[in-house]
Amino acid sequence: MADQLHLRQVGIDTYHENVAYMHRECETYRAEGFQALSKIEIGSDGGRILAVLNVVDDANIVNPGELGLSQQAFAQLGVAEGSLVSVAHAEPPASMEAVRRKIDGERLDQHDFDQIARDIADNRYSKMEMAAFLVASGNSLDRDEILYLTRAMINTGERLDWQEPLVADKHCIGGIPGNRTSMLVVPIVAAHGMLIPKTSSRAITSPAGTADTMEVLAKVNLDPGELLGIVRHQRGCLAWGGTARLAPVDDILISVERPLGIDSPGQMIASILAKKLAAGSTHLLIDIPVGPTAKVRHMRQALALRKLFEFVGDHLDIHLEVVITDGRQPIGRGIGPVLEARDVMQVLSNDPEAPADLRQKALQLAGRVIEFDPDVRGGQGYAIARDILDSGRAIAKMNDIIDAQGRNEAVLEPGPLSFEVAADHDGVVTAIDNYHLARLARIAGAPMDKRAGVDLLKKLGDPVQRGEPLYRVHAEFQQDFDFAHNLCRKASGYRIGQPEQIPQPFVAF
Repeated sequence: MADQLHLRQVGIDTYHENVAYMHRECETYRAEGFQALSKIEIGSDGGRILAVLNVVDDANIVNPGELGLSQQAFAQLGVAEGSLVSVAHAEPPASMEAVRRKIDGERLDQHDFDQIARDIADNRYSKMEMAAFLVASGNSLDRDEILYLTRAMINTGERLDWQEPLVADKHCIGGIPGNRTSMLVVPIVAAHGMLIPKTSSRAITSPAGTADTMEVLAKVNLDPGELLGIVRHQRGCLAWGGTARLAPVDDILISVERPLGIDSPGQMIASILAKKLAAGSTHLLIDIPVGPTAKVRHMRQALALRKLFEFVGDHLDIHLEVVITDGRQPIGRGIGPVLEARDVMQVLSNDPEAPADLRQKALQLAGRVIEFDPDVRGGQGYAIARDILDSGRAIAKMNDIIDAQGRNEAVLEPGPLSFEVAADHDGVVTAIDNYHLARLARIAGAPMDKRAGVDLLKKLGDPVQRGEPLYRVHAEFQQDFDFAHNLCRKASGYRIGQPEQIPQPFVAF
Protein backbone atom coordinates (compact mmCIF):
# COMPACT_ATOMS: atom_id res chain seq x y z
CA MET A 1 0.00 0.00 0.00
CA ALA A 2 1.20 3.50 -0.82
CA ASP A 3 0.63 4.74 2.74
CA GLN A 4 2.54 1.90 4.40
CA LEU A 5 6.30 1.87 4.75
CA HIS A 6 8.88 -0.39 6.34
CA LEU A 7 10.22 1.01 9.58
CA ARG A 8 13.92 1.82 9.90
CA GLN A 9 15.77 3.02 12.98
CA VAL A 10 18.02 6.01 12.28
CA GLY A 11 20.80 6.45 14.83
CA ILE A 12 20.27 10.16 15.45
CA ASP A 13 19.64 11.72 18.86
CA THR A 14 17.15 14.54 18.21
CA TYR A 15 16.98 15.60 21.90
CA HIS A 16 13.38 15.57 23.09
CA GLU A 17 11.88 15.78 19.59
CA ASN A 18 10.36 12.99 17.48
CA VAL A 19 11.79 13.19 13.97
CA ALA A 20 10.90 11.00 10.96
CA TYR A 21 12.90 10.61 7.72
CA MET A 22 11.35 9.96 4.31
CA HIS A 23 13.07 9.69 0.92
CA ARG A 24 12.15 12.34 -1.64
CA GLU A 25 11.33 9.60 -4.19
CA CYS A 26 9.01 7.80 -1.77
CA GLU A 27 5.59 7.11 -3.29
CA THR A 28 3.82 8.07 -0.06
CA TYR A 29 5.73 11.34 0.13
CA ARG A 30 4.57 12.26 -3.37
CA ALA A 31 1.00 10.99 -3.01
CA GLU A 32 0.27 12.65 0.32
CA GLY A 33 1.88 15.99 -0.54
CA PHE A 34 4.12 16.02 2.53
CA GLN A 35 6.67 18.78 2.95
CA ALA A 36 9.82 19.03 5.03
CA LEU A 37 8.95 19.91 8.65
CA SER A 38 5.37 18.70 8.18
CA LYS A 39 3.83 17.07 11.25
CA ILE A 40 2.96 13.44 10.53
CA GLU A 41 1.18 10.68 12.43
CA ILE A 42 2.81 7.24 12.35
CA GLY A 43 0.71 4.21 13.20
CA SER A 44 1.28 0.52 13.79
CA ASP A 45 -0.36 -2.31 15.67
CA GLY A 46 1.67 -1.19 18.68
CA GLY A 47 0.36 2.37 18.79
CA ARG A 48 0.70 5.82 17.26
CA ILE A 49 3.17 8.67 17.58
CA LEU A 50 3.59 12.13 16.10
CA ALA A 51 6.81 13.32 14.49
CA VAL A 52 8.33 16.16 12.46
CA LEU A 53 9.21 15.05 8.92
CA ASN A 54 12.67 15.48 7.43
CA VAL A 55 13.08 14.75 3.70
CA VAL A 56 16.31 13.09 2.52
CA ASP A 57 17.93 12.27 -0.81
CA ASP A 58 20.40 9.71 0.55
CA ALA A 59 19.25 6.08 0.34
CA ASN A 60 21.85 5.19 2.97
CA ILE A 61 19.59 6.94 5.50
CA VAL A 62 16.27 5.61 4.18
CA ASN A 63 15.28 4.21 0.81
CA PRO A 64 12.01 5.12 -0.95
CA GLY A 65 10.10 2.24 0.67
CA GLU A 66 11.11 3.05 4.22
CA LEU A 67 10.29 5.45 7.01
CA GLY A 68 13.17 6.30 9.32
CA LEU A 69 12.69 7.29 12.93
CA SER A 70 15.11 9.04 15.28
CA GLN A 71 16.17 7.21 18.44
CA GLN A 72 13.49 8.76 20.68
CA ALA A 73 10.68 8.28 18.15
CA PHE A 74 11.67 4.66 17.46
CA ALA A 75 11.68 3.86 21.18
CA GLN A 76 8.28 5.53 21.67
CA LEU A 77 6.61 3.64 18.81
CA GLY A 78 7.93 0.40 20.25
CA VAL A 79 7.74 -1.89 17.21
CA ALA A 80 10.47 -3.91 15.50
CA GLU A 81 12.59 -2.54 12.70
CA GLY A 82 11.17 -3.62 9.34
CA SER A 83 7.55 -3.56 10.55
CA LEU A 84 4.95 -1.95 8.31
CA VAL A 85 3.73 1.43 9.53
CA SER A 86 1.12 3.82 8.20
CA VAL A 87 1.83 7.51 7.68
CA ALA A 88 -0.69 10.34 7.53
CA HIS A 89 -0.90 14.09 8.02
CA ALA A 90 -1.21 14.99 11.71
CA GLU A 91 -3.82 17.36 13.00
CA PRO A 92 -2.21 20.59 14.26
CA PRO A 93 -2.30 20.91 18.06
CA ALA A 94 -5.54 22.57 19.10
CA SER A 95 -3.70 24.52 21.81
CA MET A 96 -1.70 26.51 19.25
CA GLU A 97 -4.73 28.81 19.12
CA ALA A 98 -4.03 29.70 22.76
CA VAL A 99 -0.36 30.30 21.95
CA ARG A 100 -1.37 32.69 19.16
CA ARG A 101 -3.60 34.53 21.62
CA LYS A 102 -0.65 34.80 24.00
CA ILE A 103 1.49 36.18 21.17
CA ASP A 104 -1.21 38.85 20.75
CA GLY A 105 -0.86 39.75 24.42
CA GLU A 106 -3.95 38.02 25.81
CA ARG A 107 -4.13 36.43 29.26
CA LEU A 108 -4.55 32.63 29.30
CA ASP A 109 -6.56 30.58 31.79
CA GLN A 110 -6.00 27.20 33.45
CA HIS A 111 -7.70 25.32 30.60
CA ASP A 112 -5.38 26.95 28.05
CA PHE A 113 -2.24 25.96 29.95
CA ASP A 114 -3.56 22.44 30.55
CA GLN A 115 -4.09 22.00 26.80
CA ILE A 116 -0.67 23.40 25.92
CA ALA A 117 1.08 21.15 28.47
CA ARG A 118 -0.79 18.04 27.29
CA ASP A 119 0.02 18.71 23.65
CA ILE A 120 3.71 19.28 24.44
CA ALA A 121 3.83 16.07 26.49
CA ASP A 122 2.21 14.19 23.59
CA ASN A 123 4.88 15.50 21.19
CA ARG A 124 2.35 17.50 19.21
CA TYR A 125 4.57 20.59 19.27
CA SER A 126 7.66 21.04 17.14
CA LYS A 127 10.58 22.87 18.70
CA MET A 128 9.66 25.94 16.64
CA GLU A 129 6.15 25.93 18.14
CA MET A 130 7.55 25.47 21.65
CA ALA A 131 9.94 28.36 21.06
CA ALA A 132 6.95 30.51 20.04
CA PHE A 133 5.19 29.63 23.30
CA LEU A 134 8.29 30.31 25.40
CA VAL A 135 8.99 33.66 23.77
CA ALA A 136 5.34 34.76 23.86
CA SER A 137 4.99 33.95 27.56
CA GLY A 138 8.56 34.94 28.49
CA ASN A 139 8.06 38.08 30.55
CA SER A 140 4.31 38.46 30.22
CA LEU A 141 2.95 35.86 32.69
CA ASP A 142 1.08 37.35 35.63
CA ARG A 143 1.06 35.55 38.98
CA ASP A 144 -2.13 33.61 38.22
CA GLU A 145 -0.76 32.44 34.86
CA ILE A 146 2.44 31.25 36.61
CA LEU A 147 0.22 29.25 38.99
CA TYR A 148 -1.75 27.79 36.04
CA LEU A 149 1.42 26.82 34.18
CA THR A 150 2.87 25.17 37.30
CA ARG A 151 -0.29 23.09 37.82
CA ALA A 152 -0.35 22.11 34.16
CA MET A 153 3.28 20.96 34.28
CA ILE A 154 2.70 18.87 37.40
CA ASN A 155 -0.30 17.11 35.87
CA THR A 156 1.61 15.85 32.81
CA GLY A 157 3.74 13.33 34.73
CA GLU A 158 4.15 11.18 37.80
CA ARG A 159 3.71 12.55 41.31
CA LEU A 160 5.57 10.90 44.16
CA ASP A 161 3.95 10.37 47.55
CA TRP A 162 6.42 9.51 50.31
CA GLN A 163 3.73 8.92 52.94
CA GLU A 164 5.57 11.24 55.33
CA PRO A 165 4.43 14.57 56.75
CA LEU A 166 7.75 16.35 56.07
CA VAL A 167 9.63 15.98 52.79
CA ALA A 168 12.31 18.67 52.51
CA ASP A 169 14.07 20.19 49.51
CA LYS A 170 16.26 23.14 48.64
CA HIS A 171 16.77 24.92 45.33
CA CYS A 172 18.85 27.84 44.06
CA ILE A 173 17.50 29.85 41.13
CA GLY A 174 20.99 29.85 39.58
CA GLY A 175 23.16 32.49 38.00
CA ILE A 176 26.12 31.96 40.36
CA PRO A 177 28.85 29.67 38.99
CA GLY A 178 30.13 26.94 41.32
CA ASN A 179 27.15 27.21 43.69
CA ARG A 180 26.95 23.47 44.41
CA THR A 181 25.41 23.77 47.87
CA SER A 182 22.71 21.14 47.17
CA MET A 183 25.36 18.41 47.05
CA LEU A 184 26.31 19.40 50.61
CA VAL A 185 22.85 20.17 51.99
CA VAL A 186 21.41 16.78 50.96
CA PRO A 187 23.88 14.54 52.83
CA ILE A 188 23.84 16.83 55.90
CA VAL A 189 20.03 16.90 56.08
CA ALA A 190 19.71 13.18 55.29
CA ALA A 191 22.25 12.38 58.03
CA HIS A 192 20.01 14.35 60.41
CA GLY A 193 17.26 11.87 59.48
CA MET A 194 14.98 14.12 57.42
CA LEU A 195 13.71 12.97 54.02
CA ILE A 196 15.28 15.03 51.20
CA PRO A 197 14.82 13.49 47.72
CA LYS A 198 16.68 16.02 45.57
CA THR A 199 15.78 15.84 41.89
CA SER A 200 17.49 18.40 39.68
CA SER A 201 17.45 19.59 36.10
CA ARG A 202 20.57 19.73 34.00
CA ALA A 203 22.18 23.07 33.22
CA ILE A 204 20.14 25.44 31.05
CA THR A 205 22.43 28.44 30.66
CA SER A 206 25.10 27.57 33.27
CA PRO A 207 28.33 25.51 32.99
CA ALA A 208 26.93 22.84 35.33
CA GLY A 209 23.74 21.95 37.16
CA THR A 210 23.51 19.75 40.24
CA ALA A 211 22.68 16.73 38.08
CA ASP A 212 25.65 17.41 35.76
CA THR A 213 28.04 17.63 38.73
CA MET A 214 26.62 14.65 40.66
CA GLU A 215 26.94 12.61 37.45
CA VAL A 216 30.72 12.88 37.83
CA LEU A 217 30.40 10.84 41.04
CA ALA A 218 27.34 8.63 40.49
CA LYS A 219 24.52 7.61 38.19
CA VAL A 220 21.78 10.24 38.16
CA ASN A 221 19.36 8.75 35.60
CA LEU A 222 17.16 6.81 38.01
CA ASP A 223 13.77 5.32 37.16
CA PRO A 224 10.96 5.86 39.70
CA GLY A 225 11.46 2.44 41.31
CA GLU A 226 15.19 3.03 41.84
CA LEU A 227 14.53 6.52 43.17
CA LEU A 228 11.99 5.30 45.72
CA GLY A 229 14.22 2.48 46.96
CA ILE A 230 17.29 4.70 47.37
CA VAL A 231 15.42 7.44 49.21
CA ARG A 232 13.68 4.98 51.52
CA HIS A 233 17.03 3.51 52.57
CA GLN A 234 19.26 6.60 52.50
CA ARG A 235 16.73 9.37 53.33
CA GLY A 236 18.01 11.31 50.32
CA CYS A 237 19.25 11.27 46.74
CA LEU A 238 20.80 13.56 44.13
CA ALA A 239 19.16 12.57 40.85
CA TRP A 240 18.10 13.98 37.50
CA GLY A 241 14.33 14.48 37.42
CA GLY A 242 13.93 13.67 33.71
CA THR A 243 14.00 9.87 33.82
CA ALA A 244 11.63 9.79 36.80
CA ARG A 245 8.93 11.46 34.62
CA LEU A 246 8.43 14.25 37.12
CA ALA A 247 6.79 17.16 35.28
CA PRO A 248 8.21 15.91 31.93
CA VAL A 249 6.94 18.98 30.05
CA ASP A 250 9.54 20.97 31.96
CA ASP A 251 12.38 18.82 30.55
CA ILE A 252 10.99 19.17 27.03
CA LEU A 253 10.76 22.97 27.35
CA ILE A 254 14.29 23.12 28.81
CA SER A 255 15.56 21.40 25.65
CA VAL A 256 14.38 24.52 23.78
CA GLU A 257 15.26 27.08 26.47
CA ARG A 258 18.89 25.91 26.64
CA PRO A 259 19.96 26.75 23.05
CA LEU A 260 17.92 29.98 23.11
CA GLY A 261 19.36 31.03 26.49
CA ILE A 262 15.82 31.69 27.79
CA ASP A 263 15.19 31.59 31.55
CA SER A 264 12.38 34.05 32.25
CA PRO A 265 11.08 34.53 35.83
CA GLY A 266 7.60 33.05 35.30
CA GLN A 267 8.81 29.96 33.51
CA MET A 268 11.61 29.55 36.07
CA ILE A 269 9.17 29.59 39.00
CA ALA A 270 6.82 27.15 37.26
CA SER A 271 9.72 24.87 36.38
CA ILE A 272 11.14 24.80 39.92
CA LEU A 273 7.87 24.38 41.78
CA ALA A 274 6.41 21.84 39.35
CA LYS A 275 9.46 19.61 39.80
CA LYS A 276 9.45 19.97 43.59
CA LEU A 277 5.76 19.26 43.99
CA ALA A 278 5.92 16.34 41.57
CA ALA A 279 8.81 14.96 43.65
CA GLY A 280 6.55 15.03 46.71
CA SER A 281 8.17 17.94 48.56
CA THR A 282 6.19 19.48 51.42
CA HIS A 283 8.83 21.97 52.64
CA LEU A 284 11.08 23.93 50.29
CA LEU A 285 13.91 26.45 50.78
CA ILE A 286 14.57 28.75 47.79
CA ASP A 287 17.93 30.53 47.46
CA ILE A 288 17.92 33.78 45.46
CA PRO A 289 21.47 35.17 45.06
CA VAL A 290 21.67 38.90 44.31
CA GLY A 291 24.66 40.67 42.82
CA PRO A 292 25.81 43.01 40.02
CA THR A 293 26.38 40.13 37.58
CA ALA A 294 24.00 37.52 39.07
CA LYS A 295 20.75 36.42 37.45
CA VAL A 296 18.97 38.76 39.90
CA ARG A 297 20.87 42.07 40.09
CA HIS A 298 18.74 44.27 42.32
CA MET A 299 17.06 43.76 45.66
CA ARG A 300 13.72 44.93 44.28
CA GLN A 301 13.84 42.09 41.72
CA ALA A 302 14.62 39.59 44.45
CA LEU A 303 11.74 40.77 46.61
CA ALA A 304 9.33 40.63 43.65
CA LEU A 305 10.52 37.11 42.85
CA ARG A 306 10.10 36.06 46.47
CA LYS A 307 6.49 37.30 46.43
CA LEU A 308 5.76 35.29 43.28
CA PHE A 309 7.30 32.13 44.76
CA GLU A 310 5.28 32.59 47.95
CA PHE A 311 2.03 33.24 46.04
CA VAL A 312 2.32 30.08 43.92
CA GLY A 313 3.60 28.02 46.87
CA ASP A 314 0.68 29.08 49.07
CA HIS A 315 -1.85 28.08 46.41
CA LEU A 316 -0.19 24.70 45.84
CA ASP A 317 0.01 23.89 49.56
CA ILE A 318 3.77 23.71 49.99
CA HIS A 319 5.61 25.30 52.94
CA LEU A 320 8.05 27.60 51.18
CA GLU A 321 10.76 29.90 52.54
CA VAL A 322 12.97 32.18 50.44
CA VAL A 323 16.44 33.37 51.44
CA ILE A 324 18.24 36.16 49.60
CA THR A 325 22.00 35.60 49.51
CA ASP A 326 25.24 37.25 48.39
CA GLY A 327 25.68 36.81 44.64
CA ARG A 328 28.64 39.12 43.99
CA GLN A 329 30.99 36.32 42.87
CA PRO A 330 31.16 32.57 42.16
CA ILE A 331 30.88 30.22 45.15
CA GLY A 332 33.82 27.89 45.69
CA ARG A 333 36.74 27.70 43.30
CA GLY A 334 35.64 25.36 40.52
CA ILE A 335 33.28 26.14 37.65
CA GLY A 336 32.38 23.03 35.63
CA PRO A 337 31.28 19.50 36.68
CA VAL A 338 34.60 17.91 37.72
CA LEU A 339 35.95 21.06 39.37
CA GLU A 340 32.72 21.59 41.29
CA ALA A 341 32.60 17.92 42.35
CA ARG A 342 36.14 18.32 43.66
CA ASP A 343 35.10 21.33 45.77
CA VAL A 344 32.09 19.46 47.18
CA MET A 345 34.12 16.42 48.19
CA GLN A 346 36.79 18.64 49.79
CA VAL A 347 34.14 20.33 51.95
CA LEU A 348 32.53 17.01 52.91
CA SER A 349 35.94 15.57 53.78
CA ASN A 350 36.82 18.61 55.94
CA ASP A 351 39.88 19.13 53.76
CA PRO A 352 41.91 22.18 54.87
CA GLU A 353 42.04 23.22 51.18
CA ALA A 354 38.22 23.19 50.86
CA PRO A 355 36.68 26.52 49.75
CA ALA A 356 35.48 28.27 52.92
CA ASP A 357 32.67 30.21 51.20
CA LEU A 358 31.06 27.05 49.81
CA ARG A 359 31.27 25.37 53.23
CA GLN A 360 29.78 28.36 55.04
CA LYS A 361 26.89 28.89 52.65
CA ALA A 362 26.03 25.18 52.60
CA LEU A 363 25.95 25.08 56.41
CA GLN A 364 23.67 28.14 56.53
CA LEU A 365 21.25 26.59 54.02
CA ALA A 366 21.36 23.13 55.59
CA GLY A 367 20.67 24.74 58.97
CA ARG A 368 17.58 26.47 57.61
CA VAL A 369 16.30 23.20 56.13
CA ILE A 370 16.95 21.34 59.40
CA GLU A 371 14.83 23.96 61.14
CA PHE A 372 11.84 22.66 59.17
CA ASP A 373 12.04 19.78 61.67
CA PRO A 374 9.44 20.59 64.36
CA ASP A 375 11.79 19.16 67.01
CA VAL A 376 14.49 21.74 66.18
CA ARG A 377 14.23 25.22 67.61
CA GLY A 378 14.73 28.20 65.35
CA GLY A 379 18.37 29.23 65.31
CA GLN A 380 19.69 25.75 66.23
CA GLY A 381 19.91 24.40 62.70
CA TYR A 382 23.33 25.82 61.85
CA ALA A 383 25.02 24.23 64.88
CA ILE A 384 23.40 20.86 64.10
CA ALA A 385 24.51 21.05 60.45
CA ARG A 386 28.06 22.00 61.44
CA ASP A 387 28.28 19.08 63.86
CA ILE A 388 27.09 16.63 61.19
CA LEU A 389 29.72 17.93 58.75
CA ASP A 390 32.60 18.14 61.24
CA SER A 391 31.92 14.68 62.68
CA GLY A 392 32.21 12.93 59.30
CA ARG A 393 28.56 11.88 59.23
CA ALA A 394 27.94 14.00 56.11
CA ILE A 395 30.71 12.39 54.02
CA ALA A 396 29.61 8.95 55.20
CA LYS A 397 26.04 9.69 54.09
CA MET A 398 27.24 11.09 50.75
CA ASN A 399 29.24 7.92 50.09
CA ASP A 400 26.19 5.81 50.95
CA ILE A 401 24.07 7.83 48.47
CA ILE A 402 26.75 7.58 45.77
CA ASP A 403 27.01 3.79 46.22
CA ALA A 404 23.23 3.40 46.22
CA GLN A 405 22.84 5.38 42.98
CA GLY A 406 25.80 3.64 41.34
CA ARG A 407 29.30 4.97 41.89
CA ASN A 408 31.33 6.29 38.98
CA GLU A 409 35.02 5.72 39.64
CA ALA A 410 35.90 9.24 38.54
CA VAL A 411 39.27 10.88 38.96
CA LEU A 412 38.58 14.49 39.87
CA GLU A 413 41.18 15.88 37.50
CA PRO A 414 40.36 18.78 35.14
CA GLY A 415 40.89 18.74 31.38
CA PRO A 416 44.49 18.40 30.14
CA LEU A 417 44.55 21.58 28.04
CA SER A 418 44.88 24.66 30.22
CA PHE A 419 45.99 28.27 30.35
CA GLU A 420 46.06 30.95 33.06
CA VAL A 421 44.74 34.50 32.97
CA ALA A 422 46.88 36.95 34.96
CA ALA A 423 46.34 40.35 36.56
CA ASP A 424 47.53 43.27 34.43
CA HIS A 425 48.39 45.48 37.44
CA ASP A 426 48.76 45.42 41.23
CA GLY A 427 45.81 45.85 43.58
CA VAL A 428 42.99 43.79 45.05
CA VAL A 429 40.14 41.94 43.32
CA THR A 430 37.19 44.35 43.49
CA ALA A 431 34.74 42.60 41.12
CA ILE A 432 34.25 39.23 39.43
CA ASP A 433 31.83 38.91 36.51
CA ASN A 434 29.68 35.81 37.13
CA TYR A 435 28.24 35.87 33.62
CA HIS A 436 31.61 36.16 31.90
CA LEU A 437 33.17 33.28 33.85
CA ALA A 438 30.11 31.07 33.33
CA ARG A 439 30.24 31.80 29.60
CA LEU A 440 33.98 31.11 29.55
CA ALA A 441 33.48 27.71 31.22
CA ARG A 442 30.77 26.82 28.71
CA ILE A 443 32.94 27.84 25.76
CA ALA A 444 35.70 25.66 27.22
CA GLY A 445 33.26 22.72 26.94
CA ALA A 446 31.28 22.51 30.20
CA PRO A 447 28.91 20.87 31.04
CA MET A 448 29.04 18.37 28.16
CA ASP A 449 32.79 17.89 28.69
CA LYS A 450 32.87 17.10 32.40
CA ARG A 451 36.52 18.04 32.88
CA ALA A 452 36.22 21.46 31.22
CA GLY A 453 35.82 24.63 33.22
CA VAL A 454 37.46 27.41 35.19
CA ASP A 455 39.46 27.10 38.42
CA LEU A 456 39.46 30.35 40.40
CA LEU A 457 42.74 31.25 42.09
CA LYS A 458 41.65 34.65 43.43
CA LYS A 459 38.38 35.85 44.99
CA LEU A 460 36.93 39.23 46.05
CA GLY A 461 39.30 41.16 48.31
CA ASP A 462 42.36 39.04 47.51
CA PRO A 463 45.55 41.05 46.88
CA VAL A 464 47.23 40.46 43.50
CA GLN A 465 50.40 41.56 41.78
CA ARG A 466 50.84 42.21 38.10
CA GLY A 467 51.39 38.88 36.29
CA GLU A 468 49.90 36.81 39.11
CA PRO A 469 47.29 34.29 37.86
CA LEU A 470 43.64 35.05 38.61
CA TYR A 471 42.21 31.78 37.30
CA ARG A 472 43.03 28.76 35.18
CA VAL A 473 40.89 27.56 32.24
CA HIS A 474 40.69 23.83 31.42
CA ALA A 475 39.47 22.18 28.22
CA GLU A 476 39.44 18.65 26.83
CA PHE A 477 39.57 19.56 23.15
CA GLN A 478 41.80 21.94 21.21
CA GLN A 479 38.99 23.80 19.47
CA ASP A 480 37.27 24.61 22.79
CA PHE A 481 40.64 25.62 24.24
CA ASP A 482 41.18 28.04 21.34
CA PHE A 483 37.69 29.55 21.65
CA ALA A 484 38.14 30.09 25.39
CA HIS A 485 41.60 31.59 24.89
CA ASN A 486 40.23 34.07 22.35
CA LEU A 487 37.45 35.14 24.73
CA CYS A 488 39.98 35.85 27.49
CA ARG A 489 41.97 38.10 25.15
CA LYS A 490 38.93 40.41 25.03
CA ALA A 491 38.23 40.50 28.79
CA SER A 492 39.32 38.70 31.94
CA GLY A 493 36.04 39.05 33.89
CA TYR A 494 38.01 40.47 36.84
CA ARG A 495 38.42 44.05 38.01
CA ILE A 496 41.50 45.01 40.00
CA GLY A 497 41.38 48.13 42.16
CA GLN A 498 41.45 49.31 45.77
CA PRO A 499 39.65 47.70 48.76
CA GLU A 500 37.14 50.55 49.09
CA GLN A 501 35.90 49.79 45.55
CA ILE A 502 34.56 46.35 46.51
CA PRO A 503 30.74 46.48 46.29
CA GLN A 504 28.96 45.65 49.51
CA PRO A 505 26.64 42.63 49.50
CA PHE A 506 22.94 43.39 49.19
CA VAL A 507 22.36 41.10 52.17
CA ALA A 508 24.18 39.30 54.89
CA PHE A 509 22.79 35.75 55.17
